[in-house]
Amino acid sequence: MAADANHGAELAKRWCATCHLVDSAQKQASADVPPFATIARKSDFTPEKAAFFLLDPHPKMPNFPLSRNEAADIAAYIGSLRK
Repeated sequence: MAADANHGAELAKRWCATCHLVDSAQKQASADVPPFATIARKSDFTPEKAAFFLLDPHPKMPNFPLSRNEAADIAAYIGSLRK
């Protein structure tokens, strides 16, 4: 089953918008974390890498209880912001 970027956008607004700027309509985010569009434009960005990153606990990010499908959906959404 393919990742669902629209579902990823919903999840990102719920889980990630506290810190990251997840879409252009968002009014505020933490200044010291990259916006999703910036992450998407990194030369080494791939949705697969992003999904793996979301599932692997990192000290700077909270450990969210995401399923593999949810992580893939968020990664697909981030990828959709690449311009």
